[in-house]
Amino acid sequence: QVQLVESGGGSGQAGGSLKLSCAASAYNFISCGMAWYRQAPGKGREWVSSISTAGLTTYAESVKGRFTISQDNAKNTLYLQMNSLKIEDTAVYYCWAFCGGRSWIGQGTQVTVSA
Repeated sequence: QVQLVESGGGSGQAGGSLKLSCAASAYNFISCGMAWYRQAPGKGREWVSSISTAGLTTYAESVKGRFTISQDNAKNTLYLQMNSLKIEDTAVYYCWAFCGGRSWIGQGTQVTVSA
């Protein structure tokens, strides 16, 4: 069983920054592939960014150059630094993990960006 708890969401202004965190209960966190997804109002869930067990990071085109994914293995925590926020970044952001052959997803944290 892996529990993922997101935090750091809230309201921000266009052009501003927010940092999301995801605390994972996985005992083998360092062996888990991790990612962030988001779901905007009235839309399907979309992939935002991933970090592999080797530390390789990838990003959706819509966030490339603005968002940075990282993790602290000592704290079992995944992060998403979001800069140059846009109104279209408004969504519920979910932490996702692939550990031991299974995938897990958190409850999500709301991010609202206003002009």
